[in-house]
This record gives sequence, structure tokens and C-alpha cells, in this order.
Amino acid sequence: MRIILTGANGYVGKRLLPELLNLNHEVICCVRNKERHGLDDITLARITIWEVDFLQEPDLSTLPDRVDVAYYLIHSMSAATDDFGQLEATAARNFNTYMDAIGIQQAIFLSGIINDSVLSKHLQSRSDVEDILYKGNFELTVLRAGIIVGSGSSSFEIIRDLCEKLPVMITPKWVLTKTQPIAIRDIIKYLIGVALREECYHDSFDIGGPNILTYKEMLLLYAKSRGIKLWIFTLPVMTPKLSSYWLYFVTSTSYKLAVNLVDSMKMEVVAKDKRLQTLLGIKPISYLDALKLAFLKIEQNIVLSSWKDSLSSSRNADDLRGYIQVPVYGCLKDSKSIKIKDPHATLDAIFAIGGETGWYYGNWMWKIRGIMDKAVGGVGLRRGRTHPLLIHSGDALDFWRVLLASRPEKRLLLFAEMKLPGEAWLEFSIDDKNVLHQIATFRPRGLWGRLYWYSLVPFHYFIFDGMIKKIAR
Repeated sequence: MRIILTGANGYVGKRLLPELLNLNHEVICCVRNKERHGLDDITLARITIWEVDFLQEPDLSTLPDRVDVAYYLIHSMSAATDDFGQLEATAARNFNTYMDAIGIQQAIFLSGIINDSVLSKHLQSRSDVEDILYKGNFELTVLRAGIIVGSGSSSFEIIRDLCEKLPVMITPKWVLTKTQPIAIRDIIKYLIGVALREECYHDSFDIGGPNILTYKEMLLLYAKSRGIKLWIFTLPVMTPKLSSYWLYFVTSTSYKLAVNLVDSMKMEVVAKDKRLQTLLGIKPISYLDALKLAFLKIEQNIVLSSWKDSLSSSRNADDLRGYIQVPVYGCLKDSKSIKIKDPHATLDAIFAIGGETGWYYGNWMWKIRGIMDKAVGGVGLRRGRTHPLLIHSGDALDFWRVLLASRPEKRLLLFAEMKLPGEAWLEFSIDDKNVLHQIATFRPRGLWGRLYWYSLVPFHYFIFDGMIKKIAR
């Protein structure tokens, strides 16, 4: 089967791709930037990359041919608080245009469960996308799911942050809303199971796990499974805005995602039937078992994808290709070099930077900078990194974005996503003479940008000097 996979570098897409390849399907991965795919060389050798932006006017000059199925895994909930519905509608209409030109047989859309006539912005946008896709010149299958539980999923990471950090919670009343969580493994089974299945053509199916729980019950069950004592007190006075701030400051979620999540959490999300479960013979995984499987992946360091690596968690969600060439003119720099003995060990240290490893010197200062960034609406340090050792171009790394991670070139280039009066890059490279180079580049925006840089020069001296020395050791 020849398959188009949109959202290929998103959370679900990265989980679906290896399963499709294991079934020997030909996969065409859609990415906005072919340099930012987050895939290893073995996977890249088995797929085709199609660089396409569904938010832009369709370009029909370079289209793949002979495609059977297309997975529609595009969403914009994390990218905006007001106009993401319009963005999603534009992407859906452009998808229809592309697929009509290619001539696919079936499209499969992962949507959200709809129980009420009055919907949140997120669920309304999902419903609108369904309506648009049904107008496409192909057979459509819609899978409607609720909260997805798996290592790296936004729902799992939010629950994890709340329970691990807050032994006592004063929560809004939406924690009493019922939902039906589903394991990421089951999502993948359903997505694969409906492909070219004629009984699933031109139909929408609710899919969920075996447990219907309130958000409060989900938190308490998580705490119990981890041996954590947790007390939750519910108050009716917390407004949606306060709830959004609460999620934003306590968890690793972005403020935009927090706003849209709170808006949706007021809606009951429960599957209406089990038609597809019966048709495909799938026995769904329980919520507790999904938690256990998630932690098994985390403990084994085999988390395939994380929502935090999505560009929707970035403050530059449009396109990062314009930043990969570090500017030379009009910039302020801090350059340091040091001779090293073992380039391989040094490269390992460079590629392990951030997350639990930290920044090798003055970690407390990095943490303070992260807190300051979070306080003014930035991403802070809470995104961490998906894997403690492996890193790819496009990954989130604390409050940086990886622009280039190349072991053959012995180079790591990071772009700052914290709130700044300008733009910042941090680059590590090792030359042929075994010299480690560390360059911090800042392109200031006006007078405030220059004042910001010079006010931090004393801190930069200690931080950057200590960091390169520790890496070299």
C-alpha cells in the first residue's frame, strides 16, 4: 500500500510511521521543512519526503503519484488561541485540493469525540474539519478520540507534571468532567485497521479505552500507580483564565495549549458506541495499563515522540529555515575555544546537553532564567528533551530549538525560544584539529536588545567559560 502521512513529525505521526513501515507499506511523509524531520538515517532510507505546507496556496507542480491512503493528522490547537479554527479549515481545504489532484482512494482523519451540541473551540474546529474533508473527492474515515495516554503525549505529561509537583491541589470544577482516555497503542491499531476497509468508508467512529473517568479520577489513579500521596480539593470559583494560568505555570504546556485545553475540558468526552472496536476485534488497554506502558518506555529511554518537539510549542511556529544561517553582521558574540583530547566523548557530552543532564555549569542560573522566561509567557525550561542521549534537528531542548544536530559534521546548533529583545543562537562544533568551539550569537532588536546583552556580559563570562571547560573534560 502506498500511503501519505501528514503530521509525520507530530506525536501520533511519529508513532504511526514505524508501524506502517513494519507492514512494508510505502510511506510518503509530509513535512513543512525537509531539514526538520526528526528521523534517523535508517528510517529516512525507507521513506519519501514530501515538503508541503497545507496552510499555503497549493502547489500542484510536484505531486506524488499512485497513492492509496492518506492520513490526516494536522492540527493547530497549540499554535493559537483565537484563529486556530480558521487555520485548520484552510489546511483541510488545501488537503482536499492536493488529494483530488493525486487521486487517493481513502483519507483517514483523527478527530475528537463530540458529545454536545455546544462545543469548545477545539472540538468545533475538529467538527468543521470533518465537514470539509467529507467534501473531498475520496472515501473518508473519521476516528474520534478523547484524551490520548502514552509516553510523550501532552495529556500524559500534564497529568505527570501535576501529580509529581503538587501533592495538594486546589482544582477548578472541570476536573469532575467525564472523559474516556485511550492508549496511544490502541490509536495506532485503529488507524492501521481502517485502511482500505470498505466497511469504514464515509463514516465516523468513536474510539476510546475501557474506562470512563473524571479528570480527578485520572489524577488520583496516576498518583496511586506511582505511589504518590495526593489530595485534591475542588472549588467552583476558578475561572477558565485562572485555570489556564494554573496549567501553564505548573506543567510544561504552552499558554496557548493551556487555554484551548481548559476550554475543551469543560466538555464531556465519552464514546457513544463500540462499532469499530467490534469490527476490528480490538481489545482496548485500560488507563492504568496505559500508564504502566508509558513509564516502561520512559525507563527504557525509548520514547519515540513527544508533543513538546512539535513546532506548535515554539514561539516561532512558522518556519525555522530562516534561522539556520547564523548571521554575521549586526550581532554580538561570545566565542570560546578549547583543545580537547577525545572528540568522540566530547561530542557525546555536547549531544547530551540540557534536560536532566543540565548545562554543565551554573545550572541554578539557567533555572532562574527559565523561571523568568516562564513568568513573562515564554516556554521556560520545562520542555526538557525527549531522549537523554539522542537528538535530532527540530527537537525542543529546554528553551532552545535544535536547528542542526549532525554527528558527521560534529556540530550542534540551537536557536533560542525564550522571550528575548532579539534573536539568539548557541553553537558547538569540533574542528579537524580537535578544538572545541562554542559560540553564542545575539542579534539585538533595538536599544533594549543591546542593553539586555551588555547587562548579562558578567554572567556570560562565568557561564560560557565554565560550560566549555566542563564539556571538554
